[in-house]
Amino acid sequence: MSEGSSFMKGMILGGIFCLVISLFETFNSGTHSEGHEHLHHHLKPLSKDELQKLSLSQMSDLALQVQVYCLIMVTPRLLLHWATANDTWSKHCDKSVFYTSESSKALEAFDLQEQDEWVRIRKAIKHAYENAGDLRWFFLARPTTFAIIENLKYLVLDKDPSQPFYIGHTEKSGELDYVEYDSGIVLSYEAMRRLIEMFKDEDKCPERGHALWKMPEEKQLATCLKYSGVFAENGEDAQGKSLFNKKSVSTLISDSMGQNPADVVEACCSDMAITFGGMNPSQIQVLMYGVYRLRPYGHDFQDSLTFLPPKDSDND
Repeated sequence: MSEGSSFMKGMILGGIFCLVISLFETFNSGTHSEGHEHLHHHLKPLSKDELQKLSLSQMSDLALQVQVYCLIMVTPRLLLHWATANDTWSKHCDKSVFYTSESSKALEAFDLQEQDEWVRIRKAIKHAYENAGDLRWFFLARPTTFAIIENLKYLVLDKDPSQPFYIGHTEKSGELDYVEYDSGIVLSYEAMRRLIEMFKDEDKCPERGHALWKMPEEKQLATCLKYSGVFAENGEDAQGKSLFNKKSVSTLISDSMGQNPADVVEACCSDMAITFGGMNPSQIQVLMYGVYRLRPYGHDFQDSLTFLPPKDSDND
């Protein structure tokens, strides 16, 4: 064998070896959590019976205490989505900040001056944590997501934000449970605190990554949280239906029509759904109308709780 071909063979074998090592390290990043043990469970809101056991003053206090800081990750490329989110559901957040890769003259946002999505998420999380004031719940979302913030508040109503919560629609990759970014990610104040501490550890939670390929942001976030002892939890209603959806309403209904033609709506979505992902601006506007404006005359839903809009807000 010639010297040149031997060299090329060595290069190829070396590359394969490095790839295997990178795969092993990435897989192991989701399998160790410094001795923290956790039984993955499904998070549900208070039932109607549990809610009725609370006094009116207790319910009122809880409703006032649950406040949400929304981190919405945008880019000028998605300017129309950005404008739509700014004009619709984000007004129901107690505080909403749009974090952008670069500034835009058309819309107000916090310019992170960063193109890499994972680095931008890290910077946005740090900024939100440092500027949250009394807000103790955080919602991270893309502008293609539609969120019903009142339903999010109901889910976490009886949850203590001084405990580590990482909630959304969970998926599994190897030994790693993670929350899908497209369906929105909920973090408690304690989860944010631990995460920011973990950001300082470049070995376990690198900013730029060490593997030969780039892990999706949602998995990088889950890995850092897992090292912090914070684990993904699936948000569900009393019937076990997912509250966080990475698909749009129209896609979910279309899927249900094909799979459950006899009971399309019941099989499709939860009555207390919090998010729908993959939405275009027109779909977001239509859903905003259906959720917040359309009402059958004379029909009273008789909800026990009222989540008041933020002070001076012009939300629907």
